Amino acid sequence: MLKKPSFYSVIIGTELLNGRRKDGHFDFLNKTLIQRGWEHKANFIIKDDVSLLEGVYKLIQQDANSVMFSFGGIGSTPDDFTRKVAAKAFTKQPLHRHKKAEKIIKDKLLERAFPHPIKMADLPVGADLIQNPVNQMPGFQLENRFFFVPGFPNMAHPMIEQVLNQFYPKSVKKYSCNFIVQSSEAVLIDIMEALPKEVELSCLPGFVGDKKSAEIFLAHVDQSFLEKWCSFFKEELHKMGLKYKTI
Repeated sequence: MLKKPSFYSVIIGTELLNGRRKDGHFDFLNKTLIQRGWEHKANFIIKDDVSLLEGVYKLIQQDANSVMFSFGGIGSTPDDFTRKVAAKAFTKQPLHRHKKAEKIIKDKLLERAFPHPIKMADLPVGADLIQNPVNQMPGFQLENRFFFVPGFPNMAHPMIEQVLNQFYPKSVKKYSCNFIVQSSEAVLIDIMEALPKEVELSCLPGFVGDKKSAEIFLAHVDQSFLEKWCSFFKEELHKMGLKYKTI
């Protein structure tokens, strides 16, 4: 388990981009991560394109702390190329027949496993299986960091919860302070730049009535450290004669 994972999701499906289907994954995964104290770093929704998928996988791989959930394309039809692209991008080796996956598919489908469904047992070298509670056709994972599940939400979502429970059950608790300042963002930039980089900062513009406002959100895992810098921010606001409201 990585101590400070950066969570990415890749949702593959031309049908999502051309409007034939609606995405059922992002909201689920985002809420599930937040409930555990994690958060998304990026989400990609891409069409069924081999070179595009490979590029996205390689981009994610460049982040030493990346944890990825990839949805779709692990079946046996001609447009299911996730297994092959994952092998190329993550192992630089061809697919090989995973014996346990082969047995699961044979036991479930019997003679219907051939000639095509059995291809779902061709996985990247070093892959471990992710149990599918719906139809038993497994997903797979690499390095306990890169997880590949079907595109069907009823299958994918329990599989995602399964691997999060196993590898990334809960983040270290973060403490936060949140307040709205009766000022534009621009006026507050010097204060924001004075904060240490370790403090998580978010500034959202808005309005209170017809006057500009800025919602400030600060967070850190060390409560006393956060309180110190939250107090600093508010003291600077007081010096500038700016009012704020804690939310």
